[in-house]
Amino acid sequence: MSTLNASCEIDFASAASVPVILMLRPRSGWGQWVCAERYDFTPRVPIVEYTDMFGNLCQRTIIPAGQSHVRAECTVEAPEVVDVHFGAGFVPPEWLPDPVLHYLLPSRYCPSDLLGPLAGEAAQGASPGYAQVENLRAWIHRNVEYRRGSSTTTTTALDTASARSGVCRDFAHLGVALCRALNIPARIVAGYSRNLDEPDLHAWFEAYVGTRWYTFDATEKKTTGERISIAYGRDAVDVALVTNFGPLEIERIRVRVGTALAAGDGATVRAGSRIGADQTRPLQASPAHGGEIIVETFILRPALDRPGQSG
Repeated sequence: MSTLNASCEIDFASAASVPVILMLRPRSGWGQWVCAERYDFTPRVPIVEYTDMFGNLCQRTIIPAGQSHVRAECTVEAPEVVDVHFGAGFVPPEWLPDPVLHYLLPSRYCPSDLLGPLAGEAAQGASPGYAQVENLRAWIHRNVEYRRGSSTTTTTALDTASARSGVCRDFAHLGVALCRALNIPARIVAGYSRNLDEPDLHAWFEAYVGTRWYTFDATEKKTTGERISIAYGRDAVDVALVTNFGPLEIERIRVRVGTALAAGDGATVRAGSRIGADQTRPLQASPAHGGEIIVETFILRPALDRPGQSG
């Protein structure tokens, strides 16, 4: 296991108060253990946390008018390598666990019902199950170019299959859609990876074969470990790290990811940290800007406005 330090800082600007849902906190599970974390919001505002239908930790608050800053940092134990099991077989839909079934269905950004022929071509020759998914992942890596700015906030997996270019969100959506086209449950994951050339919030996908979920990342030649998962869902809508219900601008995002070593006095020091440069990114009206920071915007109609909120 690796012990990773990760943090994400976001600067917001708003002309009026805006209700938001944030997903910036990882949770412990079989694949990772959260050792420590800190969550700061400036100015101080009331925050309520709940767990959504996918098990993600969600923070509800109202961002006040003016400038706001949020910083979420964590220390997490995560596997150095991902589990690989080519013997994990295909699970017929009738034998899938109930909570997994909805990951078979087409969704907003993953129209799997339109990608059956491509899925069959990309997975050709592989045994049903894990091997098929790995063939799909490898096909995406070989045939889709990673290029910033090549996709928009409305790009679907079908669009990416046609354009043959995109960013991490698009690679993950295509992987999810192709798996579902073969009746293999698949979900998108948003979080941190220590192995990016330029540290940023990242997206990849998981597929359910055998008896469990396995990790796949089509942006890499070979899927690496040292990841921190923050959110899971059917597509980017479900894993939006910022969901705002009114006009809101993201002025800057700063992401840091690195390994941690325990010092003799119990403190934590960073080793080999990869620090991302400051970036200015305006919020867009859909789940991703540049494919890296995943956001979702809903503009409230006047009839739905409430005190303290603006549409």
